[in-house]
Amino acid sequence: MKSGMGAAARRERARAWPRVRVGRLWIDALRFDEAASAIEAMVDARRGGSVFTPNLDHIVNAEENAAFADAYSRASLSLVDGQPLVWASRLLGLPLPEKISGSDLAWPVLQLAARRGFRVYLLGGAEGAAAEVARRCQSELGLTVCGVDAPRIEPQATPGDELITARIAAARPDLVLVALGSPKQELWIDRTAARLSPAVQLGVGASLDFLAGKVRRAPRWMQRAGLEWLYRLAQEPGRLWRRYLINDPKFLLVLSRTLREERSSRILA
Repeated sequence: MKSGMGAAARRERARAWPRVRVGRLWIDALRFDEAASAIEAMVDARRGGSVFTPNLDHIVNAEENAAFADAYSRASLSLVDGQPLVWASRLLGLPLPEKISGSDLAWPVLQLAARRGFRVYLLGGAEGAAAEVARRCQSELGLTVCGVDAPRIEPQATPGDELITARIAAARPDLVLVALGSPKQELWIDRTAARLSPAVQLGVGASLDFLAGKVRRAPRWMQRAGLEWLYRLAQEPGRLWRRYLINDPKFLLVLSRTLREERSSRILA
């Protein structure tokens, strides 16, 4: 299956940095420092933008969720979340330099925002998580957190979206960290991109919960070994068992199909 990205967009991407396609989703081949610099440049450009972090679950869900795949096709940056995808990229012919998940990015981006004087809005997370992260950012970093919100947001647009979007727009953020979980956060970012521009929106998953101390991240050795999923499954088996044990193994079929396609159709170098 070919990517939904148009030819003009693909040429523009090729001029910026190499990319590799896994299933329907393109992933940018950037190092961590390059990704942080790219986000900083997006904020400075004042044209808005979106940053997504695809993992195995995203790759699988994009096969059946057209709106999700379309949102990805319009993302400004797509950064690899998960060591298994880094390994898969080697088979596909364009090795991704390193894992750059939303959880890896969140605190360094907040530190960057503090150094540059960027205004940040925190959206989502468990009850009280965004407010706790805001307090931490203000006390430890001196960061201007211009708003926090943890509303109920649906995958599809609802009348309540406009109230939430209006609150964020009125706060005039430079960066919005969106912690709604996938696919909600990607669909939300995509449908509010024009309304919230020039803010850059970054999908960060459970990052606010991690930073607030409500959920513990896997040890570094488990992250490097590609076992972060096992740690999270042990923490929240009732919520995550279907994702990790039923859905994610389908990734092998997607990878196998992508490997059979022409190399030129899955790599932009």
